[in-house]
Amino acid sequence: MAPYRTFSVLLLTLILAVPCSATNKLLLFLIDGFRYDYISDKELEVLPGFKKLVQSGVKVDYMTPDFPSLSYPNYYTLMTGRHCEIHQITGNYMWDQKTNKSFDIGTNKDSLLPMWWNGSEPLWVTMEKANRRVFMYYWPGCEVEILGVRPNYCREYYDFPSDANFTRAVNDAIQTLRNGNAEMAAVYYERVDVEGHHFGPWSEERKNATRVVDQMLQNLDHQIRESGLKDEVNVIMFSDHGMTDIFWMDKVIELKNYIDYNDILQVKDRGPVVSLWPAEGKHTKVYNQLKDVQNMAVYEKDQIPDRFYYKKGKFVSPLTLVAEQGWFIAESKEKLPFWNNGTKPNQGWQHGWHGYDNELMDMRGFFLASGPDFKENFRSSPIRSVDVYNVLCKVLSMEPLPNNGSWSRVESMLRSGAQSDALNSLTLILLLFKFVALWI
Repeated sequence: MAPYRTFSVLLLTLILAVPCSATNKLLLFLIDGFRYDYISDKELEVLPGFKKLVQSGVKVDYMTPDFPSLSYPNYYTLMTGRHCEIHQITGNYMWDQKTNKSFDIGTNKDSLLPMWWNGSEPLWVTMEKANRRVFMYYWPGCEVEILGVRPNYCREYYDFPSDANFTRAVNDAIQTLRNGNAEMAAVYYERVDVEGHHFGPWSEERKNATRVVDQMLQNLDHQIRESGLKDEVNVIMFSDHGMTDIFWMDKVIELKNYIDYNDILQVKDRGPVVSLWPAEGKHTKVYNQLKDVQNMAVYEKDQIPDRFYYKKGKFVSPLTLVAEQGWFIAESKEKLPFWNNGTKPNQGWQHGWHGYDNELMDMRGFFLASGPDFKENFRSSPIRSVDVYNVLCKVLSMEPLPNNGSWSRVESMLRSGAQSDALNSLTLILLLFKFVALWI
């Protein structure tokens, strides 16, 4: 029996030597409207929380959003890895002519209908299907039943959650990860976008909102260490798009000067991208009236550039208007709001906007990551919003669904340890089979 006893000891030793691949938890942050250069090397000198996160992990040069460079389309691109024309959320405002239903940004009931969201499966739904628990805080869409599934917990978004709400959400997210209630906790913060719109991307108000996030990061580092999660939690933070200056008093394209609104069945949005549904028999007339308007392109659906990955979208309108950077499309100036009820006519309604051509520098977002699965003090080449999904799946040990992201653009930011462990495991398993063959 001695040979068998020896074999048993060898077998047990080899089995114990095979490393177990424990999956780390994920704390995810979506910071709306945070332009990539808000954390340039110069800016980091006065943002100690961001600076420490950068030094401890990965910072990409910039992240190119999907077109249009608007919030809801990119919320979904980031969490599905699919272009907008595939996941079907192609704007902050959409219209379905067949049902006469509208998707309008914010808290309106029709926007929560699954019809808008079922075009692709977001990561949180995939996780829930796999019995991997997810807690989400103010994340737009988490309250929607998507493909028949909701996250384990969703603290619903409402118009502009406060800084106190944000702090409380982060604290609660850490607690859920520490006590094992969640494997991924996701937190959304809106104020950077709001201040960038109202006061401009380089305003003191926007910088103050960034400082709130920076202070949160300083506290977060302490909380993670105190909770014993340093070697168990990856932190990933990104934005949906950037922001550019607008001076709309001088740069408004007033559609009333070119078309008769009686010829229009439906219009959605204003700003950089406007969707038009001409009335029956009026399509050619409206197109011809708009095609030569300066500082704006007008596209029939099949003319939309392929590089936008947009024109095949289910809810894309027959005519799409796209303004040049800094220009604003509206029915008329008179229908745009003013501060103080118009008592300051030279004070613009907004000083920053996004939604323009996604390749423009000012539309670019940011991406940071730190934790046991990421390299330290590593600068990554530019990525695209469709790439983020693969990173999230990798650190969560989730098999990604088919997507439009590129693994080659993101693999360098991850530690090679996981690959080495896999190779070591394979080597040990081969040794095991060799021993078995010798004993048989």
